[in-house]
Amino acid sequence: MKSKSQKIRSVNNETMIAALDIGKGFHYGYFRAPDGQEQTPFKFFNTRDSYQQFLQKLYRFKKRHRLKQVIVGFESTGPYAEPLLHFLRQQPVQLVQINPMHSKRIKELTGNSPNKTDRKDPRVIADVITLGHALTVVVPEKAAADLRRLTQARERAVKHRTAVINQLQHLVFVIFPEFLRVIKTISSKTGLYFVRHYPTPEAIAGLGKEELCGTVQRISRGRIRPGRAQQLYQAALDSVGITEGRDGILEEIGYLVKQLDSCNAFIDRLEAKMQSALKQIPYSEYLLSMRGIGLITVAGLIGEVGDFRKFSTIAEITKLAGMDLFEVSSGKHKGQRRISKRGRPLMRKLLYFAALNTVRSNGIMHEPYRQMVDRGVLKTKALVAISRKLLAVMFALVRDQAQYIDGYRDHRLALAA
Repeated sequence: MKSKSQKIRSVNNETMIAALDIGKGFHYGYFRAPDGQEQTPFKFFNTRDSYQQFLQKLYRFKKRHRLKQVIVGFESTGPYAEPLLHFLRQQPVQLVQINPMHSKRIKELTGNSPNKTDRKDPRVIADVITLGHALTVVVPEKAAADLRRLTQARERAVKHRTAVINQLQHLVFVIFPEFLRVIKTISSKTGLYFVRHYPTPEAIAGLGKEELCGTVQRISRGRIRPGRAQQLYQAALDSVGITEGRDGILEEIGYLVKQLDSCNAFIDRLEAKMQSALKQIPYSEYLLSMRGIGLITVAGLIGEVGDFRKFSTIAEITKLAGMDLFEVSSGKHKGQRRISKRGRPLMRKLLYFAALNTVRSNGIMHEPYRQMVDRGVLKTKALVAISRKLLAVMFALVRDQAQYIDGYRDHRLALAA
C-alpha cells in the first residue's frame, strides 16, 4: 500500500499531466490541468524539431496554468517510445508508464464504449495516471543500458540458435535417423563434428569400426563409451535414411552448421561484453555473491530493471517483473493467488531459471523449496515463489550494500547465542 499511496500523492493541485499515445510514425500528445482544463490532442513526429515543439507547448501550458511539476505518461509500447523517452529524460519532468490493460478498462468506461481512436487514447492515459495506476520509468544509463541491449541481443541469438538446431535435427533425421538415437544431442561437440565431417551413414561406415571408436573417444574426450561408438557404426551399416535428393539436404546441412558456428561465436562475444559492462556497475558484486546466481542472470536483471537503487520498495520492482500477486475471490469462493504477469517477461524468465538453479541439493533456496513441496505446493508454484524470494533478496542486498551470507538466519542465531 505504501508504494501505491506515494504514486497517488504525486498527482496534486500543482501537477500537470502530459499523456502520450505512442506510434511508429507519429505520436499524439495531450495536456491536462488539475482543474480539468485541457489541451486538445495534437500530433507530433519523431524529429528533433517536432520534439522541441512538443516541449514548447508543454511549458506554455504549464506556465499558463501556474503549475509546478509535470508528469509525462505513456503506455508500454516497445521500441517506438525509446527515442522520445531519452529526449524527455533530460527535461525536468517525471516519466511514468501505464499498463495497457488498465487503459483498456478505463477506455470502455469513457463514454461507455470500447471505441478506440488516437485522439481518445491520450485522454484515457491521463485518466489512469490521475487514478494513481502508473509506475515510475527507470531508463537504463551507461553500462546498464549496454546490458539491456546485450541481454536482448543474446536472447534473440539463443532463439535463433535453437531454431537452427531444430532444423538441423530434422534434416539429419531424414538421411540418417539412427544417428540421433546414438548421439542424443546434435549440438554437442561430438554431434557437430560428425554432422560437419561425416554427415551420411556411408561416410561414418567408411571410417571402419576401430577408427570410428578412436575418433569418438578423442572428440568426446572419453565421455562417450566405446559401446556407443560401436552402436553408431552398426547403425550406419543398417541405416534406413533416404538417398534420393540427398545432395540438396547435405548442402543445407552444411549451411546450417556454419550458421550454428556463427551463432555460438556471436553469443560468446555478447557474453564477454556483458561481463565487461557488469564490472562497471558497483553493486553487481552483491548480486553475484549469491551462490548459484550467474553472470548472465545478474547482467540480464540489471539490464531489465535499469537500476535497482532507483526503486524505493520491493513492491515496485516486483510489479515491474509482473510477479505481484492477485486473487479472484467472491462471496464464499476463495480464489488462488497467482502472479499478474503484467510486467517484463524476460525478468520472469531469468528469475525462474535462477530459481531452478538455486533449489538444487545444497542450493541456497533448497530448504525453503523443499518445505513448500512437502506442504503439498505444486513444484511449479514453489519455483515461482522462490523466484519472488530471490528478487526480494537481490533488492535487499543492493539496498543494504551487503554480500550474501549462506545460512544467514543460523548465522544471526549463533551471534545472538
